[in-house]
Amino acid sequence: MVEEIHTKKQITFRGKTLDELQKLDVREFAKLLKSRARRNVLRNFQEIEKFVIRVKKKVSKNKQIKTHLRDIVVVPELVGMKIQVHNGNKFFPIDVTIEMLGHRLGEFSLTRAKINHSKAGVGGTKGTKSQAKH
Repeated sequence: MVEEIHTKKQITFRGKTLDELQKLDVREFAKLLKSRARRNVLRNFQEIEKFVIRVKKKVSKNKQIKTHLRDIVVVPELVGMKIQVHNGNKFFPIDVTIEMLGHRLGEFSLTRAKINHSKAGVGGTKGTKSQAKH
């Protein structure tokens, strides 16, 4: 009998593992992103670094991380954290994973709810208009 060894597949981002990515500076990580995200990170790297520092402080104090900053690009330091992002009405909890790298936080906190249309009520159609008056 041949013994098979099943190893968990290492998830990578552009050929780099999560450990390698977390050692990178925000600007070095930007070189791995697509053009639009790269430009945004390079222009706003100070804002992103400030956000990461604030998040790490809150994690060390075991506090919830809540933010209105929907335009922050997800960087490797945020992977594994639970961040609550405001969607205009309430805070929506997000578990940051490696697949989210390079995307913005707002993409995962939807601002519009799914509408379920039901049957028309009384007065909803021409046939029920006369019933509504009584």
